[in-house]
Amino acid sequence: MKQQSRFGRFTSKSAYAFAAWGLLAVLLIVCAVRAPYLFTASGIGGLLVSAVPLVLVVMGITVTALVGSGVDLSAGPLMIFVNVTLVKVLFDQQIGSPVAVIAWALGIGVLIQIIQAIVITVARIEPVIVTLSAFLALSGINLVILAQPGGQAPRWLAEWGSGRSILAPMTIVLITAILGWWAFTRTQLFTNLRLVGSNQRTAFVSGVPVTMIRVVAHGISGLLIGAGGLAYTGQIASGNPTQGGTYTLAAITALVLGGISLAGGRGGVLGSIPGAIAVTLISFTLTTFSLGSLASFVVQLSYGLILVAALLISVIIPSLWRKRQEVKAS
Repeated sequence: MKQQSRFGRFTSKSAYAFAAWGLLAVLLIVCAVRAPYLFTASGIGGLLVSAVPLVLVVMGITVTALVGSGVDLSAGPLMIFVNVTLVKVLFDQQIGSPVAVIAWALGIGVLIQIIQAIVITVARIEPVIVTLSAFLALSGINLVILAQPGGQAPRWLAEWGSGRSILAPMTIVLITAILGWWAFTRTQLFTNLRLVGSNQRTAFVSGVPVTMIRVVAHGISGLLIGAGGLAYTGQIASGNPTQGGTYTLAAITALVLGGISLAGGRGGVLGSIPGAIAVTLISFTLTTFSLGSLASFVVQLSYGLILVAALLISVIIPSLWRKRQEVKAS
């Protein structure tokens, strides 16, 4: 009976992630039929190479969503900003030291996000306006820095994109991020962060430094997005200024699919990580069909349908679960 109650509590807490895990399971079944090579060591390694940049970005915007800043529209262009500045500022100057490259990527991500947080909290401008402005500004700046795809990553970083095995650098990056998140959720900071997202007034009355928590949350988000930019640079071994909008759309789709509350306070990587992997698998799965010139359109259509379906499921499933628990209690 005790085990059942624990299972019930876990199921109730993780109900938000059902849609992401369900879609991921369906996509894996389709891939098992149409592309069984995905389940080889090199196939899984290749999937991780494709998925890790998006996973890290989605983890980043999960933090800002939990603290009540809504959807971060600037995440994709910020990731690309890290990518193009690495290429033009560091690699073109023959600076390829792992310490310098990693510090630059993470530092840029944190700096840009903290600037946005200050504008949101001090100037009291709506987060969606701030992040949309950053989206437009960074998208333009990226093209100024690097007009077209090009550049060359150092050998150690280019090897991240090889995807020859499961135990590759990308896997280590992903495991490190997940372990870091696990440790983060065990801190008082995470508890305060969710409290701010759930009810900012209650958090303030309880003595939580609301402004500082929101700034720190954006800093953590920048850390993860910066890591995503580093992983993306390793994936393509060069720079590409054109993918900011694509990654923003994919990240928002994964966030909503993962059941993260856009109002703040509810959700976690238990939903956003499988959501990001599922979004990556959508493109992969569609390549197994002969869609020709319609492939890009079908991918965008799939994202739109998933967004609508995920929003419906995120409302319906928790509601049904609560009713079931009420019936049991009565």
